[in-house]
Amino acid sequence: MAKKRSGEGPTVTRQAAKFLGVSVLSGAVLAGLALPAIGAMGLAAKESVEGFDEIPANLKTPPLSQRTTILDAQGGEIAKVYSRDRTVVPLSQISPYMRKAIVAIEDARFYEHGAVDLKGVLRALNKNAQSGGVSEGASTLTQQYVKNVFVEEAGDDPAKVAVATQQTIGRKVKELKYAIQVEKELGKERILNNYLNITFFGQQSYGVEAAAQRYFSKRAKDLTLDESALLAGIVQSPSRFDPVNAPKEATKRRNIVLQRMAETKNITPAEAAAAQAKPLKLKVSRPKSGCITAVNGAGFFCDYVREVFLQDPVFGKTKEARAKRWNQGGMTIRTTLDPQTQKSVQKSITDHVYQSDPVATAVSIVEPGTGKVLGMGQSRPYGFGEFQTQINLSADKAMSGSNFGFQTGSTFKPILAAAALEEGISPNKVYSSPYQMPYPDEVETCGRPWKNGGGDMVSNENRSEVGPYGMREATGKSVNTYFIQMIGDIGVCPVTKMATKLGLKPASGAKIDQVPSIALGTQG
Repeated sequence: MAKKRSGEGPTVTRQAAKFLGVSVLSGAVLAGLALPAIGAMGLAAKESVEGFDEIPANLKTPPLSQRTTILDAQGGEIAKVYSRDRTVVPLSQISPYMRKAIVAIEDARFYEHGAVDLKGVLRALNKNAQSGGVSEGASTLTQQYVKNVFVEEAGDDPAKVAVATQQTIGRKVKELKYAIQVEKELGKERILNNYLNITFFGQQSYGVEAAAQRYFSKRAKDLTLDESALLAGIVQSPSRFDPVNAPKEATKRRNIVLQRMAETKNITPAEAAAAQAKPLKLKVSRPKSGCITAVNGAGFFCDYVREVFLQDPVFGKTKEARAKRWNQGGMTIRTTLDPQTQKSVQKSITDHVYQSDPVATAVSIVEPGTGKVLGMGQSRPYGFGEFQTQINLSADKAMSGSNFGFQTGSTFKPILAAAALEEGISPNKVYSSPYQMPYPDEVETCGRPWKNGGGDMVSNENRSEVGPYGMREATGKSVNTYFIQMIGDIGVCPVTKMATKLGLKPASGAKIDQVPSIALGTQG
């Protein structure tokens, strides 16, 4: 063996990498990239290879987006939510038939070549030259995995997805550089495992576990030969070979996979023929994602959980970071919802209000002292259909609730009473409380005084409510004129400060209006 000259190693390595890049790049271009002219191709290839060494050596693989499960306080499932339906499983939990099928159809020489299959490149070049077009590609399974990583990182951003999938020499060179690194660092089995978990199988299913559940309602480890061949065939074109919407095309593709498995000696010709003769036996499970699938009418609570996650800095410093983490999923979220309380809430609602009624009702039960939400429901179910809504009547605008909220009515009067007590008003304070009276001419606020420029009047619920009343009786009977006289004495500012201290705020997110009618609960 000839001795290596001093300092020759890195140079030889770089030259070899460049040579490999040129070879594969040329094959990739001719096998699958449409360029206007050979001259342009040569120039682009030269420039791309010169930049080969500048590509970062480390491929940063983002965590795969998966399902998130939301649980109640006793560990029962409320709902599953996801941006991409995926459950990551180890290779040991994937059927051996599935592993053999995907290798046979996507990269039969996967265990024999490195990051790039030079034989495959030459074969693709030859076939494409004979056909006069692009009839065969030459990407290895490792290169496909790297491409899928780029797509996963792009998420649901159309512009980023377009960049991740664009048919350019630059992307192919980048893909090649990372494929070399991945082969070195991960090894064949981990690459195969990662590929089967990241790739798209159509029908909103990402990864083989979700695909097995979607098409056959079973685990990936239980897939049979013909089922595995069907799923492996989908990968090339999930829409064209969709077994739900295009069963004939999917069957043809499955049989091609089976034939390829026989040719590569993964199965016998007899096994292939027997599997090819089988009809498609799908057992489709429709996707069940989102708060619309929540049990016991807990759709609005489920939505509230999502809003809390997206708005609380504890789950990410920025809004974008929190949204990214939510979409990434893979979480188990344990909540305060008590299943028995939730059932009671929903039963009480349905016993008294129909979802088609012109008015709607909402009920939330919150544990005093902790703030734990134990139950949340409303008469209009969570959804998109008639007499359904996604507006959470128990929440404000920021939490997917109403833009304007709902008038608090007489429930606001105890807040005014609490403010009066803090201002030194005696709990035995008596006001004349007539049936009807004008608002005070002027009432102090936190800013400019409110003035009754329109001669506005206020009256009690019925004519029999005539004072004088003390605070206890006026509160019990909800006497309007009593509380208007009271707010005229202490002013609006102490009342709004008390409301803020107690956590009340307008649903719109604005500040509480500085008007005396707040005493009657006129604001939302």
